[in-house]
Amino acid sequence: MEDSKVKLEDAIKVPSLVSLSPVSMPVSGTVRVPGSKSLTNRALICAAMAEGASVLSGVLESEDTEVMIHAWQALGLKLNWDRELERVEITGCAGVPGRHEAELFVANSGTSIRFLTAALATMRGRYLLDGVPRMRERPIGDLLSGLAALGANVVSTNAVRNDCPPVKIEGCRLQGGETSVAGNVSSQFLSGLLMAAPYALSNVRIKVVGELVSRPYVDMTVAIMRDFGVLVEEDDCVFTIPAPAVYRGRQYRIEPDASAASYFFGIAAMTRGVIRVEGLDFNSLQGDVHFVKVLEQMGCRIKSEAGYIELTGGPLRGVDVDMNSISDTVQTLAPLALFANGPTRVRGVAHNRHKETDRISDLARELRKFGARIDEHDDGLTIYPVERLSELLNPSREPIYIDTYRDHRMAMGIGMLGVMVPNVFIRDPRCTSKTFPKYFETVAELVGQKPSYSY
Repeated sequence: MEDSKVKLEDAIKVPSLVSLSPVSMPVSGTVRVPGSKSLTNRALICAAMAEGASVLSGVLESEDTEVMIHAWQALGLKLNWDRELERVEITGCAGVPGRHEAELFVANSGTSIRFLTAALATMRGRYLLDGVPRMRERPIGDLLSGLAALGANVVSTNAVRNDCPPVKIEGCRLQGGETSVAGNVSSQFLSGLLMAAPYALSNVRIKVVGELVSRPYVDMTVAIMRDFGVLVEEDDCVFTIPAPAVYRGRQYRIEPDASAASYFFGIAAMTRGVIRVEGLDFNSLQGDVHFVKVLEQMGCRIKSEAGYIELTGGPLRGVDVDMNSISDTVQTLAPLALFANGPTRVRGVAHNRHKETDRISDLARELRKFGARIDEHDDGLTIYPVERLSELLNPSREPIYIDTYRDHRMAMGIGMLGVMVPNVFIRDPRCTSKTFPKYFETVAELVGQKPSYSY
């Protein structure tokens, strides 16, 4: 079995590089991006824990969502995933999965390991969650402490860093009561606790200690819990969840991914074009729709009505912006800043160092390859525009090879520069499968070409 697996993997050709050909005119068009990863994985948690059947539509097909779906299948849930129709039919377990022992591999999916750890801590059984080497460097200790205060038996088995995965769970019903969670590392800790809390034996109060990063993602969690039948009260960053309670199965439509949309707004801004993203507007649950307002500060124009957001690019100027609430779009903004009139200062994203890679140091390292000055700060970056822009845009210039660190946002954010800058080659382009498997194909189609892959 193992030999055949190796042979199969060897037979699959995986590209090592991708490049695009620069365009000579503003890019204009209409796109619809895949479903939101954040909404998909939250909806999967609530639907899997619910009583009754759910039908989720607009489901994202990606590595992160596949990890979550396979985990629930491994736990014995009845689940049908129609990838072509972007639809998942799932019969919830009402807090009692069919299998009470499982080893679950979550790759490098932060949402999966954090949400599943909290969910499984409410269920009787023995579980082990692990991932790729980078996952064993991503902190989860504060979530484990928060769960332990509610009566969970959850520990790290990491011999080197005892605040990181793998995570061992001796599942039981949470007792409930009060707990706290730090707000400055990842909002996913709080979201995991919130979604698990209804399955405790008594009401749960969760206090956030310190600044809460990526606040819109917590609001998203609370909204999805409400949609599945559980109301959460909040007073000055103290969340109260009624328990015991149970989610109710339902039909649920998932919005297009606002973070993925940011790259197309970035292309419009960079090329002074006009791009409309369908399926999103400012009533979205996703905070990242407000990235376009940063681009508006830089000189772009926004038009939005029900069901779409349209951005028109213009001459870009540098900005000083706190991106704490939209930190996943830093890797979209930073490459654009290379073409701005004046420096751009990004603040409030110290927690980006704990993502798929260090999204401050590694981003700075790659952008310097374009000849830009990048100053790194504890909480962000200052990006200075490229001084010799004509040299950067010269088709005869030496190639620039971008390392992605297995980070999908590094590949997509810097990858959009290939629409304007010649000879940009992105290594490991398939890392975009984490959230947007056909990203380079979608960009290429928008500009009337095909991506060039090297194997």
